[in-house]
This record gives sequence, C-alpha cells and structure tokens, in this order.
Amino acid sequence: MTAPDVTEATVPFASAAAACGPEYVETPVAYDGVLLAGFGGPEGQDDVIPFLRNVTRGRGIPDERLEEVAHHYRHFGGVSPINAQNRALKAALEAELARRGIDLPVYWGNRNWTPYLADAVTEAAEQGDTTLLAFATSAYSSFSSCRQYREDFARVLDETGLGGTVTIDKIRPFYDHPGFVESFVEGVRAAVQGFIADGVTPAAIQVLFTTHSVPTDDALRSGPRDVDWGPGGAYAAQHEAVAAWVMNRVAELLPEVADVPWELVYQSRSGPASQPWLEPDICDVIEELPERGRTAVAVVPLGFVSDHMEVLWDLDTEAKDAAADAGLAFVRTPTPGVSESFVAGIVDLIEERLEGRPAAERKHVTALGPAFDVCRPGCCENIRAGFKPAAAGIAP
Repeated sequence: MTAPDVTEATVPFASAAAACGPEYVETPVAYDGVLLAGFGGPEGQDDVIPFLRNVTRGRGIPDERLEEVAHHYRHFGGVSPINAQNRALKAALEAELARRGIDLPVYWGNRNWTPYLADAVTEAAEQGDTTLLAFATSAYSSFSSCRQYREDFARVLDETGLGGTVTIDKIRPFYDHPGFVESFVEGVRAAVQGFIADGVTPAAIQVLFTTHSVPTDDALRSGPRDVDWGPGGAYAAQHEAVAAWVMNRVAELLPEVADVPWELVYQSRSGPASQPWLEPDICDVIEELPERGRTAVAVVPLGFVSDHMEVLWDLDTEAKDAAADAGLAFVRTPTPGVSESFVAGIVDLIEERLEGRPAAERKHVTALGPAFDVCRPGCCENIRAGFKPAAAGIAP
C-alpha cells in the first residue's frame, strides 16, 4: 500500500508554513503552566458505570447497555490503565522540563473521570498560573481527538467562572512529530525482524496500522475545510501518511521490509449499526489474512499514545484471539507511553510555543505537517451536536 497523493502543492500546511499565516503563533508566549488533558478512566469496579455515564453523557444510554461495555473494564478489575499512565507521563514531563531548565508546573485533568479538567484549571488559577498551554493525549485531527478537547476547555472556563482570568491554548496535533512516531518505527522493525528470524518470509508478514474508528461524517469534516483530504478526511489521511512514512523509514533500516505489505485498519467502533464508521475493522481483516497468504501479523497501534483499554482489550485480547483463530503468529508493537523520544517530543512542542518558533522550523516527518496551532473555522465539526464554544482556536 502507498501513501495518499499529498504534496506541498495540494495541502496548505506546508505552504501556510512558508506564508506564516495566522494559523501559526510565531511570537513568544509567556506561559506559566502546562495542562495535561486526558480522557480519564475508572479506578475500581464501583467507578465503571459512573465513568461510562460520563463518556456517553447526553446520549440517553441506559445502564444495562453500558454494562455491555463495562465488561472490558471489569475484566481488569474495573481499573483502566490510563490514569496510571498519565501520572507517569506527568512525572516524566516534569523531569524533562526541569532537565531543560523550563520552569513550568504540569497540571493534569481529565474529560471523563477524576481528576477532572475543572479541578486542574482551578488548581492552576489558585497557584497564580493563568496562561496555560494544553497538551491533549490525542495526536490526530478529528472532533473527538482535537475539537472536543477545545470545547472542554471553553466549558470548564465557563463552569468555573475563570473565563476572564485563565487562558488555555492547545498544542498542535502532533501526529507526524518525530518524537511521537519514533516508537512505531522501532516497534515495526523489531516485529518484522522477529518474524523473519522465526523463518517467516517478508511477503507472508502483514503489518496492520490501527486506530480508533470514528463516524464517517465526523471523519469527512476533520481538518481544515478548504482541503480535499479524500474519503476519510484529514483523520484518515494523516494516519495513512504517517503509516507510509513509518514503513519507508523501517525499510531504510531493514531492507527486507520493502516486501512487507501493510494496511490501515480501524477498531473500537461504537454507536448504532445504521451509522457508518470508518472501516475496515481490524478483526475482519485479520480473519482474511490466511487467504492472502499471510502467516504472521504485526499490529501497530498508530492512533494511540499509551496502552489504555482500547489497546489492552481490543488489540491484546480481541485482535490477538482473532489471529489465533486464523492460525497467525501475532505481535502487537508498543505505544509511545513514556518513552524518552515521546516525552522529549512533547517538550519540543511546548518550546515551539514558548519561543514562537517559525512554522518552517518546526519538526514534522510528512508533507502534511506541521499542523496548525490555531484551528480554522469549521474544523472538525460534529454534525450531531453542532458547534459549541471552543478555546484555543478560531470561533466557528
């Protein structure tokens, strides 16, 4: 599989970087705190249903239906690993900031469980830290991975009454920052090398890059509206471009990989069956692989920054079981987690905004980047909910 036909002439990210348009903040900003914004997760059996109520708030889903999803968490004692991972990421960020001599506290708040974003923003304000730079633990452009966080920031500022006191800016989507993608390069290289050492020919290995599926309508509206991104919008195009870059980079390190086929797949869909979501589903593809002559599969969680529930259950349990049923050797490669390169990459992104670094000097590995600091009007619309006020970007 090859990357989509995306060049600097067809996508305005690179040309806008050269033009230094208003989408980039190229003047230094004196931030006095970093806001680590996460999804949140339950930390015990009693937390599971209340947490899922928060995740699905406003949709009127009864508890008996939520219990159908709850068994994923109950399988692990009702504990999602995501909060522990964010605690570790917070500590790692604090250490890297200190190592570089950057005196910024890190506040951590979640969308759906304690500690909540409102608690983190309130704590920051009480400490006198009122100009915050937010890092959301989602790398790509879509409603749920970008705009919804910006709407969360605006909602929290309104609910806490801090809208006139606290400012929250958001770090740009970082899908193709080298600090994020380096872990995937090493994971694919190690997986393929391991299969070959076990006697599997490169052509019999399948690499599946996987990410969270989203409603097709949301995907089509992801990213700036004046770009023809193709059938999956910016969300799919970004994943395709990064996956292609990863495979090309691994092939430079391990020439045999040039013969290894790869594909972008999706996982973790929810919602009614009547609503189209991005496909193909990872387990459906795994089931087909023997017919394609594959005997081994490397699953690469390209859409995820850490090993949270969608990785532990949907990949390490369901996808692994599907591979066993199909008679395939299976490896799931690591997420960035708190790897040295990822943590350093986050601090690079923080320094961009502290320095007002010119867009042309910002790190990125594909022709799509660097993504904008400030979202354009109409970016990542959710047509079911409509536009809500959003911080850290242009109003709709």
